[in-house]
Amino acid sequence: MSKLLLKTGNLTKDYNVGPQVVHALRDISVEIEQGEFVAVMGSSGSGKSTFMNLLGCLDTPTTGLYILDGKDVSSLTRDELAVTRNRKIGFVFQNFNLLPRTTALENVELTLRYASTSRRDRRDKAKTVLDEVGLSDRSHHLSSQLSGGEQQRVSIARALVNNPVLLLADEPTGALDTQTGVEIMSLFQGLNHDGITVVLVTHELEIARFSRRILRFRDGRLIGDEVVKHPNAMKSMLSEIPVEESKS
Repeated sequence: MSKLLLKTGNLTKDYNVGPQVVHALRDISVEIEQGEFVAVMGSSGSGKSTFMNLLGCLDTPTTGLYILDGKDVSSLTRDELAVTRNRKIGFVFQNFNLLPRTTALENVELTLRYASTSRRDRRDKAKTVLDEVGLSDRSHHLSSQLSGGEQQRVSIARALVNNPVLLLADEPTGALDTQTGVEIMSLFQGLNHDGITVVLVTHELEIARFSRRILRFRDGRLIGDEVVKHPNAMKSMLSEIPVEESKS
């Protein structure tokens, strides 16, 4: 029997902009089970980024309920939210957010410095997750020496090193070319197959279709919740990417 990992109940988020109130999120009720792979779609201003910020404990709702891994986090203090983020959630960003003059291994290790982990354990854990994302042979390269796809793999490894219950990815292929983006999505599929719960934000339908479920937002409301019956696969997607003929 599947375990309920997160639940939102009538979640709303309002922002005051001068004399006006902007309703960024309106009465969102969603359940996501452990082991799901969910894509969140919507145009700019649809509420998808606000929803992701709330799921990631980067912000608190104006009203409503948010339960993560059995705990109500909707009314936690900033310090309590920070603890929850560090222990429960891994983040992957569009622009990688790596330190450029630091090696891949050191970038991943940095996450563990905030935990009571010995230097040897930090190094061992960082090596393990870099191997999981296929970068064991590049672990001692500076992040500035890595390609975009390799940097995103380091970002994913950094998100995994604390064994989070939830992996959140914000436009993870947005800074990558099409083929590299497909490779990264295939990596997410592999991690999900191993049991990791993944929720990602994207504005591209072809990227969203690598997931098994798509949530669609518009004007702060959830307007669609659909199952992806036949998720995209790396092999089929790469076959559709046009290859330029060499000029002789």
